[in-house]
Amino acid sequence: MIRLLHIETATPVCSVALSLDGEVFEELSSGEEQNHATHLTVFIQKMLDKHGLSVSNLDGISLSMGPGSYTGLRIGASVAKGLSFGSDKPVIGVGTLHALTAGLLSKYKTDLPDENSLLCPMLDARRDEVYSALFDQHMKELQPVKAEILTPDSYQQLLTRNRICFFGSGSVKAKRILPHQNAFFDYEIFPAARHQASLAYLDFQKKKFLNVAYFEPDYLKAFIATRPKNKF
Repeated sequence: MIRLLHIETATPVCSVALSLDGEVFEELSSGEEQNHATHLTVFIQKMLDKHGLSVSNLDGISLSMGPGSYTGLRIGASVAKGLSFGSDKPVIGVGTLHALTAGLLSKYKTDLPDENSLLCPMLDARRDEVYSALFDQHMKELQPVKAEILTPDSYQQLLTRNRICFFGSGSVKAKRILPHQNAFFDYEIFPAARHQASLAYLDFQKKKFLNVAYFEPDYLKAFIATRPKNKF
């Protein structure tokens, strides 16, 4: 039996989960923004304590690798590295948009409006920008993960030939900018640690582990620091 810990900090929702052979049996999460550093280790310890486990009882740790919040991804990576170094457990990297797509497929199973629909996960970025990718319903990547600015011309050629499900936090922008009869939207799917479980389990079996000393999350864009406003 393979017991994995899953960490998701790429977005304002901080979550952790435990799975056994790819099936989630415990999850904790919080949507309180800017508090990943406060919640993450507390959630992990609380969850392990509840089941009488320690990190040494795990077989590995899966981490949401981005794209997403620069600060959130750094916090998740730091905690995963610390747990791995302290316990000699491997770390599995799962793309945030890949996990989001796995979550959508788990929700709908065989009930998507069209069995040939394409799947476009989107995470909100600045202004009209999103992080996006494109998959078929077998999780085959048709367009790689990228940062893009949505315009009325985005996806138009694909939409003339295919129904596309836009989902995730960026899909709100997509609905405003990309009205089309072949576009449909799901705002209820968001990145969560539980969505990593099935993908991480497969990668664990294939021994697809990160180099713990050197890996970095997939930020996609450089960090831009903002100066706090002067209140005086």
